[in-house]
Amino acid sequence: MKFVVKKEDLFDGIKIVERATSMKALQPVFLNILIETVDSSTIRLVATDLDLTVTAIVDAQVEEDGKITLPSKTLNEIVSKLGNKLITFEMLEGETTVNVTCQNSKFDIIGISANEFPPEVYNVELKEEDGFEIELRPFSKAVRQAGFAAAGYETSNLLSGIVCDVNDLILEIASTDGNRLARAREHVDNKDNKSRQLIIPAKALNEFIKMSSYIDEETVKIYTEKTKLIIKSEKTMTISRILEGQYPKYNQLIPTESPKEAIVNVSQMISALDRVSIMVNDKTSIVKLNFADNELTLFADTPDSGKSEEKIDIQYTAEPLLIAFNYKYVLEALKNIDCEEVKIGLNTGLSATVLRPNCDEDFVCLIMPVQIR
Repeated sequence: MKFVVKKEDLFDGIKIVERATSMKALQPVFLNILIETVDSSTIRLVATDLDLTVTAIVDAQVEEDGKITLPSKTLNEIVSKLGNKLITFEMLEGETTVNVTCQNSKFDIIGISANEFPPEVYNVELKEEDGFEIELRPFSKAVRQAGFAAAGYETSNLLSGIVCDVNDLILEIASTDGNRLARAREHVDNKDNKSRQLIIPAKALNEFIKMSSYIDEETVKIYTEKTKLIIKSEKTMTISRILEGQYPKYNQLIPTESPKEAIVNVSQMISALDRVSIMVNDKTSIVKLNFADNELTLFADTPDSGKSEEKIDIQYTAEPLLIAFNYKYVLEALKNIDCEEVKIGLNTGLSATVLRPNCDEDFVCLIMPVQIR
């Protein structure tokens, strides 16, 4: 195997795929990135943890065909520190050590045979009738806004997934872990006029959003193949399993109106929460909020550490209400609101609280409060 590649092109390809390498690999090959020649002008990079697989096509001048897997961490460190020049990769047939040269720098990297890397994780058959095209910008924005509320990745049930619902010209993304719920809607140009609902593991979509900045196209195609989901651009492919089952009917849980409503400056509330939360109990993360007479008081206390309190001006004229939350849930919701102000819909101290942007953004987050003892 021998090819010559631009440092910038190779480094971008590594950044796209490296996060899919396994952190707890039982087999060392899953700590590696597969590098294989495709044709005379391209190579393919592949990484997988068996749940998530990411591939990237990189322009290169290929002189000899071949493939090898190299340690992701080592490869990343070497390429990142080389000069912005052409890099040559060379491996003699039958060997697993790759010679990497760039100007006066030379490295010999010991790899693992590509035969130990399962080809079925990235060799998928894509049929046009199983796919639909979607605009990348609104898709990425909706996942970023509404994907944070999914249950932790270790959870194997449906709540560890993100719902992706395409219907007519509306894309709806939603997630919930049982304590909070987030939903975002975006207008899309649904060229195929297909209606689909998919439940996709949160890790897969969140990793796709992180790598989407490397995608130049305005649209991507989403395919389903049996139990797999494939998100494909011209030079990248993200492959994940699809979660099967009936997702909770989350739209029925979101109140259309609230008896009490507060309008709060988003950046002021984020700053106040950041400061007040210094004194929260690490086990509970509870911050209390008192809404009264156009003023919001935030306070926290820990018996061993002390207390904190901060007041901010808001718009609120309903009767006073004291309510408590896991402050991390509130912070995450606020940080995903692309608006100067948030409308906070309240009822009682134990009723679900609804956060919406005070503008045209179609985003909503519902958070369950905790009981004040």
